[in-house]
Amino acid sequence: MSSPTTTGRAGDRTARAAAGPAVRLRPVLIGAAMLAVAAFASLFVGVADVTPADLLRGDTATLEVFFVSRVPRLIAILLAGAALSVSGLIMQHLTRNRFVAPDTAGTVEWALLGILVATLFLGGQSVLGKMLVAVAFSLVGTFLFLRLLRRVRFTDMIVVPLVGLMFGGVVMAVTTFFAYRLELMQALNTWTSGDFSGILRGRYEIIWVVVAVMAVAYLYADRFTVAGLGEGFAKNLGVPYQLVINIGMVVVAVTTAVVTVVVGAIPFLGLVVPNLVTMALGDNLRRVLPITALAGAGFVLVCDVVGRVIRYPYEIPVGTVASVVGAVVFIALILRTRRGAR
Repeated sequence: MSSPTTTGRAGDRTARAAAGPAVRLRPVLIGAAMLAVAAFASLFVGVADVTPADLLRGDTATLEVFFVSRVPRLIAILLAGAALSVSGLIMQHLTRNRFVAPDTAGTVEWALLGILVATLFLGGQSVLGKMLVAVAFSLVGTFLFLRLLRRVRFTDMIVVPLVGLMFGGVVMAVTTFFAYRLELMQALNTWTSGDFSGILRGRYEIIWVVVAVMAVAYLYADRFTVAGLGEGFAKNLGVPYQLVINIGMVVVAVTTAVVTVVVGAIPFLGLVVPNLVTMALGDNLRRVLPITALAGAGFVLVCDVVGRVIRYPYEIPVGTVASVVGAVVFIALILRTRRGAR
């Protein structure tokens, strides 16, 4: 008889073989190089006048702005963009629906409800407490959405995100009601629209948690790909379907909650970026996951820079810019799907 360990390793090999070729290094390296150049340039965009020459001279005030504000902000932008895009990619694979993402499945709204509960009972200082409560609520909301999908069969793929939007809308209405009654609306508004202007050293470090979560996502990429082909197919290949689904949803919920706690909600990011990447490179999750992470980081970086310069010296929250761009792309994707279905 074979041991569970041997069976698991055989399942991993089968999953890798079924998922297809590994990641292509050339597009990853090109994307990383482009993102690195854009990220470096963004460090010198803002109200405070920071130039490379000032840094080389060792100007104290410039160095303080650079390392206390600009560098932490850039790190938060890159991690948030990469993490939410990867979460959307995983969710779309596991639900087998291109229009499902954390912000169209109620996951973000449940995270906001968790933040409100944590603010009410834990006060305004415990970032770790907010994160843990938001993760718990995100998990509940995500698995409730999956349960809803299993109980109701939809023939039109566009109906699924619409149900998710309504589901999230109900949760958000409840959250807003209690925030209004408890005079916490101003606090809630801090997290309803993603904004990196408040990111400073000592107030963002918890977002590094998403690096570990994305590492788990990459390790399970082949299994996610196989699970996305259906329960029967996955079981025939020896992949534990329900366990893989649960791990994927935990990755999505944790990532969404952590990013929402640190920077707030960034609409459409987990929806449009994975769609555009998979349209160009295919559906093999291990192959497209690094590119999706880079594209998501680049998308948020561009939105943030646009928000900083469009009404200089004032800032428009990155969530607002992402909403406008994401909504246009979302509508275009729907119209494209409709035309393809005819």
